[in-house]
Amino acid sequence: MFDLDRWQEIYHVLRKNKLRTFLTAFGVFWGIFMLVVMLGSGNGLQNGVTQNFGDMATNSVFIWTQQTTVPYKGFPRGRNYNFENGDATAMQNSIPEIKYLAPRIQAGGFMQTNNVIRGLKSGIFNIMGDYPAFNMIDPLNFIYGRFINEMDIKEKRKVAVVGTRVVEILFKKDENPMGQYIQIQGVHFKVIGVFASKRTGEQASQENQNIYLPFTTLQQTYNYGNAVGFFSVTARDGIPVSVVEDKAIRLLKQRHAISPEDESAVGHFNLKKEYDKMQGLFFGIRLLVWIVGTGTLLAGVIGVSNIMLVVVKERTKEIGIQRALGATPYNIISQIITESVFLTTFAGYFGLVVGVGLLELISYALGASGPNTEMFLHPGIDFSVAVTALSILVVCGALAGMIPARRAVSVKPIDALRYE
Repeated sequence: MFDLDRWQEIYHVLRKNKLRTFLTAFGVFWGIFMLVVMLGSGNGLQNGVTQNFGDMATNSVFIWTQQTTVPYKGFPRGRNYNFENGDATAMQNSIPEIKYLAPRIQAGGFMQTNNVIRGLKSGIFNIMGDYPAFNMIDPLNFIYGRFINEMDIKEKRKVAVVGTRVVEILFKKDENPMGQYIQIQGVHFKVIGVFASKRTGEQASQENQNIYLPFTTLQQTYNYGNAVGFFSVTARDGIPVSVVEDKAIRLLKQRHAISPEDESAVGHFNLKKEYDKMQGLFFGIRLLVWIVGTGTLLAGVIGVSNIMLVVVKERTKEIGIQRALGATPYNIISQIITESVFLTTFAGYFGLVVGVGLLELISYALGASGPNTEMFLHPGIDFSVAVTALSILVVCGALAGMIPARRAVSVKPIDALRYE
């Protein structure tokens, strides 16, 4: 393998026909280059989509009320109803598979806004009433302070957790918002925490405009009575959240006199199902990329094999002389395979380096320009994938040289010496 004479001979053989060598190597280069770029782009797409989940627990389900569509127990169809505080207690006591349960109220209703004032400054933000468990389901990135805790809930404290966009609008640039007061619909709340969203793009911008209050405080202060807007629920580890989803919906229907056949009265969104669909989609994309990329790579390797057949044919007489001087079949085979492996490995490594370099350049450009993108983030491939691709290439190079090598030793030395 490290015979200097052999490597000199390989160099001269490849250098003898530069154009043929270049075109052969380019086929391998292009194959692995395209494989790396497509894999990296697929990862960038997946990173962009999954980044929008932040650190949200994917084994979660969200449940809210909708109009009934089936008459039941004397109630007509089209009836509106509200979840209540007692529903949360009933679910906790009746469904042992629940890990976290977080009731929520959005002041003014879903996606509505409320005026917030501080001094001469004002803004329009989303106001939510939450329990501490919600930060376990959909965690926030805290810059200052903390989230709502159990004492805030129990004592119905007038405290608020605000997003970075709220701070930008209501406070001066270098002003510390901690311990300051903001006025929400005429009621003053003390700021105990400042957070930044873990998501990207528009979702991050929207979440950074949220203000979180203790659930019980919002209920009492703004006269929501016993009403609950919706529930966020996660399942215990190892238990499908669909189990919790089915039990919770069945229990809520019983408590609010809703027909078991009414499929529309209780709205629900199973994040786990959607997350699994997305993961299945990206698995299909990766599989397609590997099929297309590997096919392109094999086309290049086949090109190497064909060129090596031509090289063997051109060197038939030379091989005959080597055999006549005592070269063993192993010497001939190893020489041909070494040439094939060297050509494919060199071209493949170069394609790998250029592909990774292009992905890094794209990633740097995206980061430097600060794009507001939600669908493409940090394109790149794992080191293990790069090593695997290069290893496959080395093996393919050896296989590509095997056929020409076997043909080279199949010719008898006397016939090879007569070959013109």
